[in-house]
Amino acid sequence: MTRDVWATRGRQWMAVVTLMALLCVNVLYGAEGESVSDSTVSVRDHGAAGDGVADDTQAFQAAMDAVGEAGGGIVEAPRGTYRINGTLTIPASVTLEGVFRAVPSHAGIRDAGQPRPDSGTVLLAYAGAGSEEGEPFITIGSNATLRGVVVFYPEQAPDEIPTPYPWTIAMRRNNPSIIDVELLNPYNGIDCTRNQRHLIRNVQGQPLRRGIYVDSIYDIGRIENVHWNPWFSMKEKLFQWQMEHGEAFIFGRTDWQYVLNTFCFGYRVGYRFIESENGVCNGNFLGIGADDCWVALEVDKCAPFGLLITNGEFVSFHGPDPTMIAVAEENRGSVRFVNCAFWGPNNQIAKVGGGTVGFSDCTFVQWDRNREGRHAIQATGGSLIVRGCEFRADAPQVSLTADVRRAVITGNLFSGSARIADAGAGNVQIGLNSADED
Repeated sequence: MTRDVWATRGRQWMAVVTLMALLCVNVLYGAEGESVSDSTVSVRDHGAAGDGVADDTQAFQAAMDAVGEAGGGIVEAPRGTYRINGTLTIPASVTLEGVFRAVPSHAGIRDAGQPRPDSGTVLLAYAGAGSEEGEPFITIGSNATLRGVVVFYPEQAPDEIPTPYPWTIAMRRNNPSIIDVELLNPYNGIDCTRNQRHLIRNVQGQPLRRGIYVDSIYDIGRIENVHWNPWFSMKEKLFQWQMEHGEAFIFGRTDWQYVLNTFCFGYRVGYRFIESENGVCNGNFLGIGADDCWVALEVDKCAPFGLLITNGEFVSFHGPDPTMIAVAEENRGSVRFVNCAFWGPNNQIAKVGGGTVGFSDCTFVQWDRNREGRHAIQATGGSLIVRGCEFRADAPQVSLTADVRRAVITGNLFSGSARIADAGAGNVQIGLNSADED
């Protein structure tokens, strides 16, 4: 092939490349060079004031609807305090995005006595006061995301019994997500029901009645790095009410739920597993924690193939009968604790009523705080496995009643003498435990 032929073909290819580039520019830009496919808009462009006084509900919704009708994209909420008197819906494939790119701070509300957050992107929620029923403050649709904002209820008093409100956020349909968000003082936090493949990541706050409720999930959902802590208020009247009524995490029917690195402080129940009208939960719970809860983890019912709880940390020391784990008689599923730690001046580590409950390679530090002869683990039914655990208090370890079907208690370390009360009428195996008689 001659040099002239190569030169001719090179010019042809250059012409093709140039034509393709011009076509791309023509698609992306109008006649005046402005982008017609730009899917990012600001709520300010639709009239949002962000001064905490003017009602910005319509501006937010108009911006999100416009982006949704265009096929999706990002709606930016720049730094400001936005009063929202109504409710908001994030349409399919739309992201409502504030300025935070990490978990927002609680902005010194409790410690500095500030009346409300004064930095970042803050949404002031007013709708629905007085009732738990009603439309959620924000509803997230398919492939939609809420990111980088603080939600604050200005009319929620820090030193009174909380005012009921509907759910702050509802996650619906397919692939909804919440990322880098603080729910500073909601009555009810996140309604995570009737969706598939939800993602909740990097969320903080102080939900007063319910934190997250998960139900009607038939394809794997994920909850990661959620931290419920009393940053809004620890004043006696409100916080005592929260400890008497609050439930941080509630799981109904959810298949293959994954929960990673979550924490709660100051609730009646930290993690609760219930049977809803749709069924029960199975899932993998890694690195979860509950501190100062009346009951750290409560299982009403779970799936037969059950709950796998690994590397958890649980503390209970307030309430009428502070107990780490409570498994109801009606449960028929499996609950397994692996490499978990339990401490705090509680009455009991676990009350086991039904199903199969196992503790493997766990550490129990404190129980029987009133010196009443309470056993760390009391089984009144179902099946129990305690294997390779360390009981670090010189107090009774395990109690089995006649209704226990099966039990294996082996390979454990006891501080002080072995004190196992075995009244089990079923198949019970006890042995190879090591006691420190001194």
